[in-house]
Amino acid sequence: MIVQAILVGLIAAWGSLDYAFGTLYTFRPIVLGPLVGLALGDVKTGVEIGASLELLFMGAISVGAYIPPDVNIGGVLATAFAISMGKGVDAAVALAMPIAVISLGIGNLVSAITPVCLKIADDGAAQGNDSKIMFTQWLMGAFATSYKFLLAFGAFYIGADKVQDLLDFIPQFILDGMGVAAGILPAMGFAMLMRMIINKKLIPFFFLGFVLASYANIPVLGVAIIAVIIAVEKFGFLEGKPQLAGNAEEVDDDDDF
Repeated sequence: MIVQAILVGLIAAWGSLDYAFGTLYTFRPIVLGPLVGLALGDVKTGVEIGASLELLFMGAISVGAYIPPDVNIGGVLATAFAISMGKGVDAAVALAMPIAVISLGIGNLVSAITPVCLKIADDGAAQGNDSKIMFTQWLMGAFATSYKFLLAFGAFYIGADKVQDLLDFIPQFILDGMGVAAGILPAMGFAMLMRMIINKKLIPFFFLGFVLASYANIPVLGVAIIAVIIAVEKFGFLEGKPQLAGNAEEVDDDDDF
């Protein structure tokens, strides 16, 4: 059990390093879910849960001042709990969002260390000490990674039985309702995402994709390829760079001051 808890913690810690590598979105459930399944010996369920939670958290993206629930911890722990208890996607969906919201609140409290690190960095900048500035970067990164590891490790190691008791206490009709809701949540995730990116210019393309998929029976991959072609043409990715007329005309030296 402790080995599995350590592996779950390491997976969550790896997800927290995503921004250090240029935001590759490796913290998303569709990536971490199969890894959790591999660590717990059930890759198939990990893939299924990861894909379902990815749809649930589709709109959970940090835009502007909006801070979304902790997708990393929510996805990792929900997948780990569901697999360890022999449950499926329904249980994971029921657990993911509450865990993600609670983890976000804990993360906000832990972030109280940030002003301390910023003060050290400011002092280093005032002194011209770049080593002190770099030290704060490593310190904050190590702290964030360690926090995610300890949270996931501790919650999985201590809380699996507690979560099982909670699920046993919940009436079956509520769990069945969660299963039905799991089919609706992907649409909600897409709706949350569309609220951030949709505008009047994009609405016709949205309906075009709907018509192609619903009435022309074109697979989703085919619709995506058509969308890429339209984007390439609309934004001129294939057009050559304009030539600068630097040598086209000679400028009189008399005009220079």
